[in-house]
Amino acid sequence: MATIDSEATAVGAATRGVIDTFDRYVVPNYRRFPVCLVKGEGSRVWDAEGREYLDLFPGWGCNLLGHCPAPVVKAVQEQVARLIHVPNTWYTEPQGEWAKLLSERSFGGQAFFCNSGTEANEAAIKLVRLRSNGEKYKIITFQGGFHGRTMGSVTATAQPKYHEGLGPMLAGFQYAPHGDLAAVERIIDDRTGGILVEPILGEGGVVPAPPGFLEGLRRICDERDMLLVFDEVQCGCGRTGTWFGYQHFGVTPDVMTLAKSLCAGIAGGAMLTTVELAKHLRPGMHASTFGGNPIAAAAGVATIRMIEEQGLLEHVGRAADAFRTRLLAMKERCDAIREVRVIGMMIGIELAVDGAAVVQACLDRKLLVNATQGRVIRLLPAMNVTQADIEEGCDRLAAAITEVAAGGAA
Repeated sequence: MATIDSEATAVGAATRGVIDTFDRYVVPNYRRFPVCLVKGEGSRVWDAEGREYLDLFPGWGCNLLGHCPAPVVKAVQEQVARLIHVPNTWYTEPQGEWAKLLSERSFGGQAFFCNSGTEANEAAIKLVRLRSNGEKYKIITFQGGFHGRTMGSVTATAQPKYHEGLGPMLAGFQYAPHGDLAAVERIIDDRTGGILVEPILGEGGVVPAPPGFLEGLRRICDERDMLLVFDEVQCGCGRTGTWFGYQHFGVTPDVMTLAKSLCAGIAGGAMLTTVELAKHLRPGMHASTFGGNPIAAAAGVATIRMIEEQGLLEHVGRAADAFRTRLLAMKERCDAIREVRVIGMMIGIELAVDGAAVVQACLDRKLLVNATQGRVIRLLPAMNVTQADIEEGCDRLAAAITEVAAGGAA
């Protein structure tokens, strides 16, 4: 397939040296583009050859405020100079403040801190089981969902491709079609202790829960004395224009898991639950050496404050409208676009052509995006993305989709 810029992804000497080091010393468990990124600011990144890219999928959604947001950088720099790490056998001011800010903006519970989304979901899985001393150990999850890569979380992920070669999987997970309340009712038994669901499927293609679905799950859990767990690793922390995705639906979970954008790019995860349920995660039952460390906590606090001080929840609404307008107009002109889904700064563009080919065509135009589920282009732009970046990104994306569609890729 021809590209518009033969130098866009050419591997220079600096990048080649890095790739050679990786080939020799790093486990090849990722498919990497031949680009070595060295610097970022806002929605822009630069590679080792000095080329600039527009990033509409910054950090796989972790860089909620763009690359190197000044308030977060400042908070981390100041914290590193004071205290880098102490174990959770001691109190630290930043962790307590971070938990307080999250509690006040959600359902008023308590936080367990870890380092990633899969760890947060493992904590939630344990909490469901501990609540009944293991008697109600089964958890219902949904096809198309994604919950992480550790054994409990990957078993919870109802996508067979993630289970290949890993069996036997962890006992106790039952899968239902996404959106199907009747199927949920059919598979519940007296050993079922909870339901784990993403309010908005992320890796599943940016698909919001259908009307009435989360309300129905809440009703079922209340009637059956089960816990409702929302995985908000992708949709939480302000990305959708509310602090948490569940707030769009008016359904409050018993447990919520967070990560990715929680610390604006610094590694951090959290499980939030009610004060009453938190008592079941008693000392000795679960822990995380680096969870809630001073650096992550300082970044988490700074992230929340930056969002509020700069009015970014309100900005997300305006940016979402701008993306929606451009993408729907693009759909009218391009038969290769089947559907556009915009929920704040979670955007899915379902195509009739191969998504990976479009990602490569975007990279040729120095635009960074993601493909999931084969034919869905996924964007997770920074909350503070500018109007100019939106216009430029949509122009480049339209050209990439048009090129792939004209080439007959399928």
